[in-house]
Amino acid sequence: MKNLVQTVIDAGNFKTLVKALQETCLVDTLRDRGPFTIFAPTDQAFTKLPKGTIEKLLNNKEKLTEILTYHIIQNKVMVCQIVNIKKANTVNGKNISINTKNGIKVDKAKIIKTDIKCTNGIIHVIDEVLIPY
Repeated sequence: MKNLVQTVIDAGNFKTLVKALQETCLVDTLRDRGPFTIFAPTDQAFTKLPKGTIEKLLNNKEKLTEILTYHIIQNKVMVCQIVNIKKANTVNGKNISINTKNGIKVDKAKIIKTDIKCTNGIIHVIDEVLIPY
């Protein structure tokens, strides 16, 4: 079993997420510490953002860190636990909402793959990038 960072790198469909993590100081944190639960947007999820958004974020590390930490919850949270809660506090301090009508949604993003186990946490794959309000 691999850590969270190595798992998203090896998956191959999280290149944008990996690049964003590398631009911030989060790679070392997510490689060594934990446990964490990451709601990981795929490369396709990042393409749903307005044109130019990714480039702007990569040049604004503070905003990028704010967005990335909104995708992370402290502790391992399996999908069987997620379905029993309505909101969760993220590492950035803001709450994400959880809706279990018509599948499982975190804010507006649908969880498309669940419970990818890593040595220091869990990954749930989502189909949109979460933006804190």
